Amino acid sequence: MSQYSGCELPEELYYDLDYVWVRPEADDTVTVGITDPAQSFAGRILHVRIKAVGKHIRAGRQVATLESGKWAGGVPLPFDGEVVARNEAVLEMPHLLNIDPYRDAWIARLRPLDAEHALDTLHTGEEAIQTLHEWIDRYGIQCMRCSE
Repeated sequence: MSQYSGCELPEELYYDLDYVWVRPEADDTVTVGITDPAQSFAGRILHVRIKAVGKHIRAGRQVATLESGKWAGGVPLPFDGEVVARNEAVLEMPHLLNIDPYRDAWIARLRPLDAEHALDTLHTGEEAIQTLHEWIDRYGIQCMRCSE
């Protein structure tokens, strides 16, 4: 796992190069969450809304909305898909996103409508990590994670 400015940046994930990460799963679903720099930028997450299981979402539309004391915004989906699971733990304790954004605090699992091309607009590996470094520098982020 790459680290930069205190931020964890797993090389194996796919990124929208802003604040969303995507992980392909073995069952042809994908898991979506927010990056470590994004959770630091937002501050302590106080409220999360995630679309219901069974909901179809078009590319660019929000799968979830997050609110902190200083920021509110959506988590856009980079492909058309259907919600197959949502992270109930994050709904109950939104600040989990500030503690472990890549493992326990994923946001939703989706089934892409076009699984073959779902990741086409996303980036991974060294290119993604370098661009995320630039994002971190642009916003002057020093990642920190909240405790329980």
